Amino acid sequence: MTASSARPARAIPADDPAVDVEGLAAVLLGPYAELRRQARAVAGEERYQRTEGLSVPEHRERVLEQLKTLAREADVLRAFPTALGGRDDHGGSVSRFEELVVADPSLQIKAGVQWGLFASAIMHLGTAEHHAQLLPAAMSVDVPGAFAMTETGHGSDVASIGTTATYDPDTQEFVIHTPFRAAWKDYLGNAAVHGTAAVVFAQLITAPPGGRAVNHGVHALYVPLRDPETGEFLPGIGGEDDGLKGGLNGIDNGRLHFDHVRVPRTNLLNRYGDVAPDGTYSSPIASPGRRFFTMLGTLVQGRVSLDGAAVNAAKVALIIAVTYGNQRRQFTGASDTEEMVLLDYAEHQRRLLPLLADTYASSFAHEVLLEKFDAVFSGREDNDASRQDLETLAASLKPASTWLALDTLQAAREACGGAGFLTENRLTSLRADLDIFVTFEGDNTVLLQLVAKRLLADYGREFAKFDAGGVARFVAGQAASAALHRTPLLRAVQTLSDVGDARRSAGQLRDADTQRALLADRVDTMVADVAQALRPATKAPRGQAAELFNEHQHELIEMARAHVELVQWEAFTAGIEQVDDPGTRQVLVWLRDLFGLSVIERNLAWYLIHGRLSAGRARTVTSYIDRLLRRLRPHAQDLVDAFGYGPEHVRAHIASGAERERQDEARAYYRAQRASADAPVPEKQAPAAVIAKTPPVTETANPVGDQISAEATPA
Repeated sequence: MTASSARPARAIPADDPAVDVEGLAAVLLGPYAELRRQARAVAGEERYQRTEGLSVPEHRERVLEQLKTLAREADVLRAFPTALGGRDDHGGSVSRFEELVVADPSLQIKAGVQWGLFASAIMHLGTAEHHAQLLPAAMSVDVPGAFAMTETGHGSDVASIGTTATYDPDTQEFVIHTPFRAAWKDYLGNAAVHGTAAVVFAQLITAPPGGRAVNHGVHALYVPLRDPETGEFLPGIGGEDDGLKGGLNGIDNGRLHFDHVRVPRTNLLNRYGDVAPDGTYSSPIASPGRRFFTMLGTLVQGRVSLDGAAVNAAKVALIIAVTYGNQRRQFTGASDTEEMVLLDYAEHQRRLLPLLADTYASSFAHEVLLEKFDAVFSGREDNDASRQDLETLAASLKPASTWLALDTLQAAREACGGAGFLTENRLTSLRADLDIFVTFEGDNTVLLQLVAKRLLADYGREFAKFDAGGVARFVAGQAASAALHRTPLLRAVQTLSDVGDARRSAGQLRDADTQRALLADRVDTMVADVAQALRPATKAPRGQAAELFNEHQHELIEMARAHVELVQWEAFTAGIEQVDDPGTRQVLVWLRDLFGLSVIERNLAWYLIHGRLSAGRARTVTSYIDRLLRRLRPHAQDLVDAFGYGPEHVRAHIASGAERERQDEARAYYRAQRASADAPVPEKQAPAAVIAKTPPVTETANPVGDQISAEATPA
């Protein structure tokens, strides 16, 4: 069932392709289609949905009870070991979890804190003994838990956190301590009220007998926080409520600090690093840096699930805005009597349809990410190369989708006018709740820097394969390519080939190979340029290297963005291959072209500066986008209906059909009035005799009034 029965106000031309909505919906559901349907059934139940207007304490308690009900009834433990009641199904677990965002983002994130962070840290960083002793209560929510990694002074830079865990061999205990205010653990879900335990990340310090203390880097320990009966903090532990937030107020985020709190040696989650009773440290991973990234890499599922949840939020926003745009009428532009529906206006199409294309691209890309995630965590492809690829892909797509969600929610809000600002239509609440998605589980800009570093590392490895002659030939080739593209030669060839026929230029641009070449060439060129600019840093002192890196930070971010856009285009193109219906395929090709050309249009300055497009062909990009918008406009409702969310998921009054009823009532009223002999006649059509003549107004010296009159009078 779709969100609305609204059909396009402008009929689809008879010779136009038609979209098989149900078939496309099945493709978008992906390989976990049945699990997603089951999760959507849960999210569609009123008992799991957000109740607007609750106080913060009421919202928090409601979400906690919902979480406990999910644990009992809703198959939310699929990722955990079969022996403990799970199913060892990592991809299926995330596919279900990310659907909770349409019920209440607070519930989705609270579930993520409990099972995706707290319990998953125990599972992935602990050993079989920890699983048996600690996981059952975490899975059932008998022990609500916090994931105490972020500190007030260190968010994305986890390696530099200040909390310490110092081993005391005399008592065989770790002493957890926050030595200064900036080391307090902060923004933690479940920390303010509900959490009775936490996985605490700290610098692990041991002191061998007679030797100097050694810092082995960041490790995780299981630390009880509160008395489960009274809710009071245990001795040495304190905290604060983060209080009212910009969104997600169903989650009790808070701060924690520790004053020499002792926990048993066995509370160290020691899969990747252990401390013997005498204080001897050991690890299966010799390199401290590699060990650190391996531990953090086991928790990548947070970024995977945020990517999917953000895409789902964008889908809901587009369902609301497109449905409303197909029903709401404003201004008699093309008729003396009939007002136009909003989506027939070209600028309204420009506001929404490129975002629809972006959302489809992100949806197909997310399925690729989910497949890679399951392959690694199921053990089918669990090796260093696959884990690095997964981490890079997650760091690529999470920024793209979370920024897309915010842009889409804002554009949808504006496209719905005052109605979009009403809480009953959900856009403002979703926008507030999704805001933090761009920051947690890795700040988006920091994640893109990680992607950029991976691109440079891959480039460096390829470059290292060349001998001296190969390097010379490569540099010469790069110089020749730059010379070719940055001189008028190539632009002149494009201009001459396009002369007299704009369709020829448009035909080139809609060709999939041309689009891919333009997107891929931008990535390759940016990587090569940045790599060459940063080459002196490899032999420079640390300070100079850091300064050089900082000078090129913006190029690094833009390079990573370009890479992400190419990944999304590739995923979209591969997704089209899953569609058998020819009409649906054609519409999706237009939508893919809109995505690719919109990316090129946003970066036309680069393509012109680097000689990849002539000025004439650059103008054609925008004109062809306009043509695509006109082609896609009749199919917009089908494309959002294919997202597969029903009214119980969308829950926006303006997308319920009520607006169409209002518009139909108004049109019927005016039709009847026009048909009546008693209908008022517009003044311009009225006989001159019935318009009273009024004497001219005597002018007075009033500079202020004259100014107001002049400003209010149209030219």
